[in-house]
Amino acid sequence: MDYTRRDLGKIALAAVPLARAYAAINSKFDGVQIGAITYSFNSIASDPEAIIKAMVEIGLGEAELMSNHCEALAGAPATPSFGRGGGGGGRGRGAAGASGATGAPPAAAGQTPPGPGAGADAGRRGGGGGRAPLTPEQQAQMEQAQAAVAKWRAGTTPDTWKAARKKFNDAGIEVALLCYNMNDRMKDEEIEYGFQMAEGLGVKRISTSTTLTMAKRIAPIADKHKLLVGYHGHDATNDPNQTATLESYATLMAYGKYNGVNLDIGHFTAANYDAVAFIKEHHAKITNLHIKDRKKDHGMNVPWGQGDTPIKDVLQLLKKEKYGFPANIELEYRIPEDSNVVAEMKKCLQYCKDALA
Repeated sequence: MDYTRRDLGKIALAAVPLARAYAAINSKFDGVQIGAITYSFNSIASDPEAIIKAMVEIGLGEAELMSNHCEALAGAPATPSFGRGGGGGGRGRGAAGASGATGAPPAAAGQTPPGPGAGADAGRRGGGGGRAPLTPEQQAQMEQAQAAVAKWRAGTTPDTWKAARKKFNDAGIEVALLCYNMNDRMKDEEIEYGFQMAEGLGVKRISTSTTLTMAKRIAPIADKHKLLVGYHGHDATNDPNQTATLESYATLMAYGKYNGVNLDIGHFTAANYDAVAFIKEHHAKITNLHIKDRKKDHGMNVPWGQGDTPIKDVLQLLKKEKYGFPANIELEYRIPEDSNVVAEMKKCLQYCKDALA
């Protein structure tokens, strides 16, 4: 049988391990690094390896890695889903029923249970209108699974997290941030666990969705580790303990040298604030951006170009001023039935490229 040069190339590539199959993916355009928070892939997150493959297909070379995805990639014990599935459901709910805080989804098969990194406030998660309470048998099974995860976490070392990072790096993707969501029930050692994970990953910045109460507790720990923490903003401007108003951003940044901002320009717009002006004033304390499109007045997430978020103006500002922090796509609008997460993420990436042209 005769083979073309293309056929021989395919055969050779198939024989090469994934670790050698990909060069570094360049998704920096005109000096602006475009990446994605892995939360965007919650519809396929029951298989974290699939997130990496999806990012390669899309052409995204930078990741903001959710801690539950990181733990799953590092070999954390699986936990039962009990009907929750791997889809990631909804997000926390902010004012006027709008989409709210960044957070890990409820534990799904192959993921870790709620606990460290599981979200700022589990009670604010949306997605499906609730679920039936666990049966006694299911409760016992969940407690057993949580005990196994706690034991696994206690045995983690820097090498645990290096192995998770390597899976991204081998595919040509840089892990720039760890998203470790912290809630008010956490003990100090659980906060420390997130910083140890970040240090093992080799990242210099953490993003988190949490309260101002927690921001005050986190500040001295961030100072000790010298890791900049970007607090994710929401649009729940009626809640004084949330990062939502301009005053709340000022308060949390004043708590410590390493308290910064993960500015979600969609939520910021929904709260009727000017993202461009905020970035100009506070760029030195911004860890990264979340890019999405929302309507003003606490409006909903919409396909990009249909909302009020100044995505183009923001990206052009980053291009002009060369701030250096990444602009990460966060896919939160409803995916059409005739589409999928990869196709929609490709649209978002193209939108960014067009906006920077």
